[in-house]
Amino acid sequence: MTESWVIADDSPAPLPFEAVPEALRSRIALGHLETWLTSSSGRSLAFVTNTERAMVVLLEGPDDPGEHAVTPDTEGTSDGFTLSNGQVDEYPDEDTVPIEEALRLVRHVVETGTWPMDGRWVTDR
Repeated sequence: MTESWVIADDSPAPLPFEAVPEALRSRIALGHLETWLTSSSGRSLAFVTNTERAMVVLLEGPDDPGEHAVTPDTEGTSDGFTLSNGQVDEYPDEDTVPIEEALRLVRHVVETGTWPMDGRWVTDR
């Protein structure tokens, strides 16, 4: 069976991988800077952005520390990562990726279930 993904607080209909970038851009335009996607196999994919960079985290289950996309050797920090509960986080830039890269990564995970071969990520397990 092929894994399907939905936006957790949106429609229960599966999200086609081709629609991922536009769906996330639409949510950002509405002020939803945190988006959780859940898969039919119980995995979760978090996307949190400050509109310039994004934290992208893939979790295998509820208690999994997961793995996240990175930009190695990048210095500095960025703030403005607003969670749905109102908390505003700041992350090292090396632990986030530029927004267009984040959209590409999320689209690829939804399409294939894995990070792209040219993507960079670290395991937090």
